[in-house]
Amino acid sequence: MECLTKEDVLRLVEEDDVEFIRLQFTDMFGTMKNIAITSRELPKALNNECIIDGSFIDGMEGEEVTDMYLHPDPSTFAILPWRPQQGKVARLLCDIYRPDQTPYPISSRYVLDRISKKAKDLGYQILVDPECEFFLFHMDDEGMPTTITHEKAGYLDLSPVDLGENARRDIVLTLEEMGFDITSSHHEIAPAQHEIDFDYAPAFQMADQIMTFKVAVRTVAKRHGLHATFMPKPIAGVNGSGMHINLAVFKDGRNILQEEEDSLGLSKEGYYFIGGLLAHSKEMAAITNPLVNSYKRLVPGFEAPTEVTWSEYSKNSLIRLPMGRRKQSDMTQKEEVGFVRNKIELRSPDASANPYLVFAVCIAAGLHGIQNKIDPSCFFKKKSAEENVYERLPGSLKEAIDIMEQSSWMKEVLGAEFFDKYLAAKKREWETYSRQVSSWELEEYLHRF
Repeated sequence: MECLTKEDVLRLVEEDDVEFIRLQFTDMFGTMKNIAITSRELPKALNNECIIDGSFIDGMEGEEVTDMYLHPDPSTFAILPWRPQQGKVARLLCDIYRPDQTPYPISSRYVLDRISKKAKDLGYQILVDPECEFFLFHMDDEGMPTTITHEKAGYLDLSPVDLGENARRDIVLTLEEMGFDITSSHHEIAPAQHEIDFDYAPAFQMADQIMTFKVAVRTVAKRHGLHATFMPKPIAGVNGSGMHINLAVFKDGRNILQEEEDSLGLSKEGYYFIGGLLAHSKEMAAITNPLVNSYKRLVPGFEAPTEVTWSEYSKNSLIRLPMGRRKQSDMTQKEEVGFVRNKIELRSPDASANPYLVFAVCIAAGLHGIQNKIDPSCFFKKKSAEENVYERLPGSLKEAIDIMEQSSWMKEVLGAEFFDKYLAAKKREWETYSRQVSSWELEEYLHRF
């Protein structure tokens, strides 16, 4: 990412005929918000003088002082390609500050920034490479989203079977125009399901990119007459949408996951990092899988993790060791010589999760594992192991909330104020869901009782 200054932004706005600037920020639950200003007001905004009323923003309710200040990050300046090219529209991502000019602790971007700085102080840099899945559905005659698709495409299919190929191509071109490094895109397993993959980037930068990615995907899809959704499980009986997180851990410029002499190609620090993720995975679930619907994805049979285990192979495992580069070996050897690992894949997060919070808890958990030398061996999933003998991920949002509420570690990672407000909001969400009468209940019980 280019390191732009305030002066650079002002110059680019003038040179590129930018008329409107969207000052964007992310709420507690991963929803993008914004306020638009004209280029005339930009110097004021860059001087951190733009005020928003936080009383109607999720997570900010109950504050005595609801006026909050937006602090634009000049390095996030980008022109929005889908807006008019005469009188262009650009965006700046912002941090939220209180009137006393202290960071607002309920800001999820602040949570990740704080955790990233702690990692940096310890000498670590975490690079992430997410696998972002989403569905493209038709809209009805009123322009409202449906779960209808006419395609029957599956994994890696192409047109004419893949009816979303043109929309996916335009999404990739739009993202690249905004400076994204896209490594690949393809049709996923379920009909109308797609995936776009990024190149590695520092966690803070990648979280910014994912938020922009979601806006771009939905905007471009709508131009094709489609609705893009990151809902984890919009259709029963098919695979849901995940956001698998590939993590590479560096210290002093060296990837510390690698160890050629290890049978799995993994270093001690790598094992401990896995141990930390496994040890805290259930406490993290209300962050990595934040919706009622999230837990309808985490069931057996649909390529989603259900066990608190790690493996090279098993699709049920929470953590997978992707293949790395092959070890150097004597070519006369007949036995398998294994691989050197470059990354660890966490498979539980879903596409609805707030990326700032997901990356924050992943970094904190992994580094906690290294610092405390948490041994993951008891979680190892062997191919020949018996089934149903492992710890399982929470089966519902209610279970995840209850586990998180008991976690002093999560309270420390998120900050006490964020922790309390997030839990309160999720409890309300579960209570609201629990009072609903679903179509399944009517179909199952109405005629029988």
